[in-house]
Amino acid sequence: MAPRSVLFVGGTGKISSACVAEAARRGFEVSVMNRNQSSLRPLPADVTRLTADVRDLGAARTALGHRRFDAVVDVTIFDPDQVVTDIDLFAGRTDQFVFISSASAYQKPVARLPITESTPLVNPFWEYSRRKIACEDALVRAHREHGFPVTIVRPSHTYDRTGLPFDGRWTVVDRMRRGKPVVVHGDGTSLWALTHHVDFARAFVHLLANPLAIGDSFHITGDEVLTWDQIHRIVAEAAGAEPHLVHVASEAIATVLPEWGPPLLGDKAHSVIFDNSKIKRLAPGWVAEVPYAEGAREIIDWFDSHPEHQVVDQKVDAAFDTLVERFGSSAAAV
Repeated sequence: MAPRSVLFVGGTGKISSACVAEAARRGFEVSVMNRNQSSLRPLPADVTRLTADVRDLGAARTALGHRRFDAVVDVTIFDPDQVVTDIDLFAGRTDQFVFISSASAYQKPVARLPITESTPLVNPFWEYSRRKIACEDALVRAHREHGFPVTIVRPSHTYDRTGLPFDGRWTVVDRMRRGKPVVVHGDGTSLWALTHHVDFARAFVHLLANPLAIGDSFHITGDEVLTWDQIHRIVAEAAGAEPHLVHVASEAIATVLPEWGPPLLGDKAHSVIFDNSKIKRLAPGWVAEVPYAEGAREIIDWFDSHPEHQVVDQKVDAAFDTLVERFGSSAAAV
């Protein structure tokens, strides 16, 4: 029997790089189509590389030629118009089209926990999430009306060694190491799920070329649930720092850092616990194996080995000082 074939559009991001590697390891015949730009995450040697911008239909068709795939995974769709392009490009070329959506699309505020795939999709706070919902709607409609073989996957805060969990990124670690206070939204007790990209990929590959996944949706997240205070303390320990956490209301943070408002009020400020039983039915035996304490050490080790990526955002640094000065006296500091 010939190996199953899968095309990844993108293939070098946090999520897709691990999925490409895992699919190749599992014996898939893997191709990747992207613009062949430099990346922190090199592709495995045995992957077929197609150079094209998928949004340029002519160039994409030329790169694809007469190739057909058992599955196509596009991690680059963020707008419903891009869904139309992909349907035009891949209809008839694949037995399965996998759309990478986002767990941020789930109802905010969350009406009940745990979150399942039947939790409503509605996010009045974040345009990114609403666009992902619109993409899902377009793909579900194409499946119902024309049989387009879609599978929807919703990750939630999937990271690799290059990905700190804070909007402030390295600035937060830098402040910790300098002994400066770090702002944490709310009272620090809202719950969050972080998923190592290798754990995500080990579950994800079970959906590829799987007829039971067609016309359905799945989220894939770690089962470990941490508070944001715990997340900050885990990173601080990995960085060899003693954190000074100052709690500030999410709405107040958004007034000083307005660009943080939508992802904070539309996602991170809300407690999330995910029921992963649906993906586990198609990925028997799968569990997320990398605890965040291990993942945080991996992240700090990578940044310490790549000082050129230790970028301090002066705007964020100053905003933290402002928030601490303005709200620190009335906010909890631990």
